[in-house]
Amino acid sequence: MPRQPDIIVVGAGIVGCSIAHELARRGASVQVVEERATGMGATQAAAGILAPHVEGGTSNTLLSLAVRSLTLFDDFIAAVQEDSGVELLYRRTGTLQIAVNDEELRELRNAAARLDAQRVPFAILDAEAIRLEEPNLSKDVSGGLVIPSHGFVAAGELVRAVAAAARRRGAQIIEGSRVRRIAPSGEEVVVETDRGPLSGSSVVLAAGSWSPRIEIAGVRLRAPVRPVRGQLLRLAWNGPGLRRVVWSSRCYVVPWDDGSLLVGATAEDAGFDERTTVAGVHDLIQAVCEMLPGAWTAGFVEARVGLRPASDDLLPIIGRSSVHPNLMYATGHYRNGILLAPLTAMLVANTLLNDAEDPALAAVGPQRFGEL
Repeated sequence: MPRQPDIIVVGAGIVGCSIAHELARRGASVQVVEERATGMGATQAAAGILAPHVEGGTSNTLLSLAVRSLTLFDDFIAAVQEDSGVELLYRRTGTLQIAVNDEELRELRNAAARLDAQRVPFAILDAEAIRLEEPNLSKDVSGGLVIPSHGFVAAGELVRAVAAAARRRGAQIIEGSRVRRIAPSGEEVVVETDRGPLSGSSVVLAAGSWSPRIEIAGVRLRAPVRPVRGQLLRLAWNGPGLRRVVWSSRCYVVPWDDGSLLVGATAEDAGFDERTTVAGVHDLIQAVCEMLPGAWTAGFVEARVGLRPASDDLLPIIGRSSVHPNLMYATGHYRNGILLAPLTAMLVANTLLNDAEDPALAAVGPQRFGEL
């Protein structure tokens, strides 16, 4: 008979699975509960871009977290590959952010100044240099910013590999089980599901956009997380291969080793509507063809949709509940779930297993939204 789990993780997306893997690697008994199939939330529309100096923008908190998490990625990927037996598509070939007008050139120069202040290697390319670097780009491109430390990972493959790695380390993943309520009971926490109750010493709420739908006994407020629909295209590219991720003001493109391109992504407040739409596909096709004219002759492989969990301030919510200390939040990662997964897993594991709360949690803890 299996022993009672030490920790129950609610949600089997990239964040929940990464937490489960890290906890199990450190010897904890872990159960993961997921209403859907593993990785069927935000990850469906994730291109796996690892670009803190683009995604972080001018948010010092997000940038600090993202840069720190990127430093963990090599070891994170190595551990996942070793424990799962799956070789992942993981490249650190950099990103190229392009400009097509004077305003965008000024933005690139401002970004370069920030990188310089942070001592991050970069290169500014003029129109001639950028054509040599990426001959596929439109003639309208007038400049670019290369950040060599950036990269990407195949997001869908990653979440499946992390789930497999967690299982091999002893974690149990229960799919098709909806969590309705989380309630403390003495020194334990009871997770009420539509297939019966589960109990453990601690619970991690990592249900992404679905986190506010779960009732927490004694907590009046719900985590302020809303779904933002993201649509992503996959194209069969038949031109010369791109050297790295390319980023414009309207879309990004991720070149896979098999010759396909991922093109994303929309950001739509459409509630829990998970349909691909004509408007979303049209806008992405138009944006990528403006950047890469050769995309007009690419094959159309598929369109995907994912619901990305955005908090009210667009920062993740990571930390202990102020009402129930044996409940920990790990949600609201919005577009950065893949990038922030290694750091989130480490922060949660350090807190729950070592009672060592990282100073970074002060800026992203649930207490900033009240008594959660």
